[in-house]
Amino acid sequence: MVREWDPRTASSAEIASLLATLNAVLAADLPQDPPWRETSLREYLAEVMPGERRISWIAQAEPTAAGDTGEVLGQVHVLLLGDIGVLEVLVHPSVRRTGLGRDLVLRAARRVYQEGFQSIGVEVVGDTPAVGFYESLGFTREYVETRSVLDLTAVDWAELAEMATGISAGYQVEFFPGGPPDDLLEAYARAKAEVRDVDDGELRPSSYDPERLRDSLDTLHRRGMKPYIVLARHEQSGEVAGLTEVVVPAQHPTRADQYDTIVAQDHRGYGIDRAIKARMLLELRSAEPELIEVQTWNAQANEAMLKVNAELGYRPDRDWCEYSVDVAELVHRLDPPR
Repeated sequence: MVREWDPRTASSAEIASLLATLNAVLAADLPQDPPWRETSLREYLAEVMPGERRISWIAQAEPTAAGDTGEVLGQVHVLLLGDIGVLEVLVHPSVRRTGLGRDLVLRAARRVYQEGFQSIGVEVVGDTPAVGFYESLGFTREYVETRSVLDLTAVDWAELAEMATGISAGYQVEFFPGGPPDDLLEAYARAKAEVRDVDDGELRPSSYDPERLRDSLDTLHRRGMKPYIVLARHEQSGEVAGLTEVVVPAQHPTRADQYDTIVAQDHRGYGIDRAIKARMLLELRSAEPELIEVQTWNAQANEAMLKVNAELGYRPDRDWCEYSVDVAELVHRLDPPR
């Protein structure tokens, strides 16, 4: 049975069953990734940025006893933002190749089409069955990043401390757990906007103005995801010369997610990128004692940041690909006229 589903009103049993399916998928496709926890999972699934909407469906097995809601065997949600619908699909490994995945995609694609959107995007992890699945549905690869993972148990902390101080004179490095203070939001957003990379993927949009940045930080907190910020300020001008962001999710607190790392054009060549990322790791060591790993994503053409990450100890893990498809074509392919 497939039905539209709202995580805000879902039963605790449904949330727990969905978590079990998510972890079964991780165990099959990404066995080195940590399993997720139920902590703030409902909030993670329900909360979105202002102006965005998420619509979800679940597939449940038939109940086996009175009071049983049925095991959640699959789930699809689509996030409607800008001019695209961003898709995410989970299918329990035990019921793959039964047509359930196609059915879930069709449910979402119909709604996206009805909402007037023209395209659907999806993130696909390289070397997993999802690659062949989405390509068989007509999705086209648009963009590829490399995910790298840093094992904090193997870090040389003395060497890292040296890296954190390897920044030219004239810059002040500051650490802000929870996000930048209000009096820095405008300068912070301006630094992000100045160096926006037109080749960045579109499925994980950043925030380039103060109001959206504030909304983004508030949304992270509501979803149970704690942001940490390290920034370098140019002492003479007060400008935010560089920044790096890491988020520690309550759902998998042993592995943090690296978000943006940016150095403004006029301040490149002074060792800022490596210094602020090293400082971040030193701060996380004490702020998040449960943390074991940090994962980051970089465009394959971003050689400078890939070099910095290698110096810090990150190791390439997987390709992370963005695919897209025309919605009308997808609906026609999955549900042709009879």
